[in-house]
Amino acid sequence: MSSDNSSDRNGDSTGDRTTTVSYDTVVFDNDGVLVVPPPRPSQVRATRRAFEAVGVSAVADEHVSAIVDGIHPDELYALCAEYELDPETFWAKRERFDERSQVLEFEDGSRSTYDDVAIVPELTQTCGLVSNNHQSTVEFVLSHFNLQSAFDVCYGRPRTIESLAEKKPEPTYIDAALSDLAPENALYVGDSETDLIAAERAGIDAAFLRRDHRAETELSVEPTHELADLYELQALLEN
Repeated sequence: MSSDNSSDRNGDSTGDRTTTVSYDTVVFDNDGVLVVPPPRPSQVRATRRAFEAVGVSAVADEHVSAIVDGIHPDELYALCAEYELDPETFWAKRERFDERSQVLEFEDGSRSTYDDVAIVPELTQTCGLVSNNHQSTVEFVLSHFNLQSAFDVCYGRPRTIESLAEKKPEPTYIDAALSDLAPENALYVGDSETDLIAAERAGIDAAFLRRDHRAETELSVEPTHELADLYELQALLEN
């Protein structure tokens, strides 16, 4: 992430530190940027259903929360050992239930894209998508909302235990997208601190999208830009 704070780069109403930078490529996060994030209760239900499917009817709340909040492979193996579960079998069921719950929410309209996503197909920059969500779920989103043509590449994670170690803030999938797109100057647009860290590790600028669900979020990492919505992104890119 750029750290150039020289006096010839002046911010504007969007709070940018580097508004004079020209980007030829924009890579977007999915949940919280393009689409409304999955509600926590749905993720909890999917996780509990996975435990029930492998014969565990009583699971500690903190173990469910650990999975929903983001668990490392080593932690997942230890958790499964505590319940005497085969990790691969349990995780396959958890991912299937989680994906299905998300698809149903998109199909019944309880989750959708944000209105300002309409600007993405209008951008002249090359666009990519990198998400911690499942590759299959992200592909469904693009198909369901007719956004496939807006993105040249799309990277989610495979539904494997090993993929948990490659989620952002690791730059694994951002690096893969940049390798495909070969940009001169790229910008990553995300709605979390992990997005900012992943972009920094990938060596590109980051825009923090402060939507309503992030209104009170305090960051320990300074973004290159802070935006209220994607209309401000469009203005930034056209500046």
